[in-house]
Amino acid sequence: MNRYFSFLLGLFALAGNLSFAQGIQKDKAHWTYTFSKNEIKKGETVDLVFTAVLDNDWYIYSSDFDPDLGPMLTTFAFEKNKTFEVVGKLKPQNPKQKFEEIWGGNVRYFDKKAVFKQTVKILEDNPVIKGSSEYQTCSHTSGLCIPGNQDFEFKGLKIIAGSTENSTDSNTEATVATAPSEEVAGADSAATDDNEALAATTDSSTAVSTIQSEGNTTESTGDGSLWGFALAAFLSGLVALLTPCVFPIIPMTVSYFTNQEGGKVKALVYGISIILIYTLIGTVVSRINGPAFANFLSTHWFPNLLFFAIFFVFGLSFLGLFEIVLPSGFVNKMDARADKGGYAGVFFMAFTLVLVSFSCTGPIVGSLLVASAGGEVVKPIIGMAAFSAAFAIPFTLFALFPQWLKSLPKSGGWLNTVKVVLGFLELALALKFFSIADQVYHWRLLDREVYLAFWIAIFGLLGFYLLGKIRTPHDSPLEKVSVPRLLLSIVTFTFVIYMIPGMWGAPLKALAGYLPPQSTIDFDLSKRATGALKEPSTVSKKYGDLFHLPHDLDGFFDLKEALAHAKKVNKPVFIDFTGHGCVNCREMEARVWPEPEVLKRLQNDYVIVALYVDDKTELPEAEWYTSSYDNKVKKTIGAQNADLQIVKYNNNAQPHYCLVDHEGNLLVAPKNYDRSAASFAKFLDSGKAEFAKK
Repeated sequence: MNRYFSFLLGLFALAGNLSFAQGIQKDKAHWTYTFSKNEIKKGETVDLVFTAVLDNDWYIYSSDFDPDLGPMLTTFAFEKNKTFEVVGKLKPQNPKQKFEEIWGGNVRYFDKKAVFKQTVKILEDNPVIKGSSEYQTCSHTSGLCIPGNQDFEFKGLKIIAGSTENSTDSNTEATVATAPSEEVAGADSAATDDNEALAATTDSSTAVSTIQSEGNTTESTGDGSLWGFALAAFLSGLVALLTPCVFPIIPMTVSYFTNQEGGKVKALVYGISIILIYTLIGTVVSRINGPAFANFLSTHWFPNLLFFAIFFVFGLSFLGLFEIVLPSGFVNKMDARADKGGYAGVFFMAFTLVLVSFSCTGPIVGSLLVASAGGEVVKPIIGMAAFSAAFAIPFTLFALFPQWLKSLPKSGGWLNTVKVVLGFLELALALKFFSIADQVYHWRLLDREVYLAFWIAIFGLLGFYLLGKIRTPHDSPLEKVSVPRLLLSIVTFTFVIYMIPGMWGAPLKALAGYLPPQSTIDFDLSKRATGALKEPSTVSKKYGDLFHLPHDLDGFFDLKEALAHAKKVNKPVFIDFTGHGCVNCREMEARVWPEPEVLKRLQNDYVIVALYVDDKTELPEAEWYTSSYDNKVKKTIGAQNADLQIVKYNNNAQPHYCLVDHEGNLLVAPKNYDRSAASFAKFLDSGKAEFAKK
């Protein structure tokens, strides 16, 4: 088996580096808070001076332009207090002005340094002046924008004897903002719920807060924020175990460690290797290659067909067709390593797990790694270590389990039976990688019914094998069928029978993450029987010949087209950032969207637009453009959709659902993977309600 993974090492050398997508950025504005003068009499006024020093090439929006334009204006909200009162409006000091095409209007902003002043009247000795600020910083070079949130407190003002007038009470909260409506500013900065925390692109709870205290500047981070981030990362690692891309590596893990000596130590090394690979490669390489290579690894034809070939070859080997033999010189070197403990094979087994599971775990991991691109070091390391630890624990147990198997009495070559069963599973699971490439490039070679036909045949043969009706070259004669084999054959044939109606349109929700979309099936008997076939649309829609929405929903595949139609019919827009290779997207479409409370809202309350971020269809050269985010030319539908998601909505995970108005501005906080239909319906209702207010 060492030779298997020596061979695997050679193949993976072709796949190159590994990097991940981006997710969370640190704050780019560093605030100080001072008074315009150090001492005054009670009853006099004084200016509060808010100063933000900005990182190089970053700017912050001012507070004195149209709040409905789109960007988040800088606002300061004061806590209720009887010791002072606000006088007049917030005064930004000499902001610049420019036209921003993405918003379609003039914005006012500061770069390098921003200064805001607010006049207050001091009513009592020892005034307590506290509050919070909200703002948005953007990069001049990449175009990436980051919402910010900071608490502030002014200290050190000396109240001298004497008074200009009697104190007056102020029992109302003073909120300084030029925006006549707080709904727009609040929508973009709304906090995401717990199960969306890792998919959000900003983590305001961990932002560094720089405050002026008694003349000394201190920088602090909430003590619990890093632990909370680590816990969220750990829970995300557990969630990642439920994704379909993880399962192909389980048969290899079991088969590999079945034949290992010193299994307990190697199993622990295996788990530690997974953590090290995720932490080191994920954190370091993400800073070098960025999200483009992550998209390549997940959706390009080359890595997916490479993985398909690897699992297909290993499946045939497990069935007993051949033994994988490498050139003797290479084998001798690897055998020498095996003689020293065989840990090289264990390490590359862990590397295999990380690599092939990436198309499912990448979107989750990507949210942890934006901090890397923003200059953070400790946070992404802790996040990746926590994520990979949760991911590694079950696989370490899988590695230990074969040792327990080997300690059981051997009888009749049952270990070869295990290997053959795993071979059938490898053949079935290999099709997933071919299917991703097939969908992304629109080859239409492995449509849903063809995919199902392969699986029905593979699992049907597995059922007959378990009953002893089929024997492979290394099997011993089977005189009788044991009860465990009989039970396994029942489960296998039940699975086969479950899949058969899918050949003619049954939804097969349990397999939603594995199968090609329902729209690829040629003959949907369920729709014909119920008369549910949709009449062809009389409206010609951009890319309508390439993409289709599930459940006969009517919608668009170009955002500009969708926004224009939404304005015409006066409805909000439901943006579905999705992908051909996104298994969680298919899960949502199969399990959540068809639920009556969700489907009804999608049909009646929204204009739907599905934006595929991994589609490789090349556009005419006249439609190409160079992204302000990474300075790369965006030539394909997928590249432009992915760029839109990052630049406009500060996110790169899929599925990612945004509810927006006719200008594309968020109505509520976006939602990601969430299989609760009730929660998703509530999300849709909240967007509709915000749209009605506007």
